[in-house]
Amino acid sequence: MRWLTVTLITLLVALQWPLWLGKGSWFRVWQLDRQLQQQRVVNQQLIARNAALDAEVRDLKQGTDAIEERARNELGMVRNGEVFFQLLAPASANRQ
Repeated sequence: MRWLTVTLITLLVALQWPLWLGKGSWFRVWQLDRQLQQQRVVNQQLIARNAALDAEVRDLKQGTDAIEERARNELGMVRNGEVFFQLLAPASANRQ
């Protein structure tokens, strides 16, 4: 009877080993699930960024407002008859 119990326990451990510690174990499935959730968050951020870039490209292709805004902000361009004023931040008191 003792040998039968030891044999059954050994067989049970041998069958459970791959389930808990093997290549396709529960721990590995849990790790992969966590990585999948993290990747989904990254994908959502990239989808939002791509949508913003797509909207900007469509705006640049269709209208002149976006082009004008970029020219004013990035290149400092002004229209004919406009006066450009640039306000500078006051110099720091720590500079000497």
